[in-house]
Amino acid sequence: MIKLFHVSDIHFGVTDPDAHAWFVRCVAEERPDAIALTGDITQRSTHAEYAAATRWIGGLAAPVKVEIGNHDMPYYHPLERAFAPYRRYRKLKAAVERPIDLPGVALVSLRTTSRAQWRFNWSRGIVRPAALAETLATIAALPKDGRMILVTAHHPLVESNTKGQALTRHGEKALCALAQAGVTAILTGHVHDAFDLMHPTRFGPIRMIGAGTLSQRVRSTPPSFNELTIDAGKITVCARNIGELDTAAMQIEDVPPDAQPPGPDDPIARSQPVETEGLG
Repeated sequence: MIKLFHVSDIHFGVTDPDAHAWFVRCVAEERPDAIALTGDITQRSTHAEYAAATRWIGGLAAPVKVEIGNHDMPYYHPLERAFAPYRRYRKLKAAVERPIDLPGVALVSLRTTSRAQWRFNWSRGIVRPAALAETLATIAALPKDGRMILVTAHHPLVESNTKGQALTRHGEKALCALAQAGVTAILTGHVHDAFDLMHPTRFGPIRMIGAGTLSQRVRSTPPSFNELTIDAGKITVCARNIGELDTAAMQIEDVPPDAQPPGPDDPIARSQPVETEGLG
């Protein structure tokens, strides 16, 4: 059995000290096999924020895989954003990441950020062809041993019916390609609320799992992270929060208001943890 902690949007610069301390305790006491941190590590990508984040992540008692979020590129230095947007992030990544060995499971990155876009709101996600091609090449190079493939990114690739908005360009195309490549699930952040749903594609369903935030920038739910248990080709997700409310109280309802209530076996009925067979 593998235990993976999925955390996102820790936002150094608008930190919640209690939430951060609580997560550190959970890691130290429960010793997950790995931690996936899916972006928005900082608030304004300042050197001070990155230094604080590097110390905090480096002190966690488990290996960490980090992704870049839209807040992790320079805000106040337009030349650096234009010509070296990932320099500060890559320095942190080099300092905090160490090898992760999850038997039967592979974690693969997908970049959904961009230094600029042809729309006003650059905070929203975009999957550029080169980023998707890099992810697919990494997947193709994995051993053909039936391992479960989990993709880690910052932005949800399609809308998740949370209070926030993702609006990721080319997200549906990316989901189809990832499903065709045998990906089991995509772990994301950005919307600051937990979710867990199955999304249909023409190549079969693919699971979308979103983590909340450990910052002061909460939306519908208190600071939280996801605990993923992977056993016998199945993933069980529990959204845990600083108040330790029941999962049913934490997760965001995904059913449209005019839809019939889901039955107990409906995989999108997110009032309970969801299990799904691994596709990878």
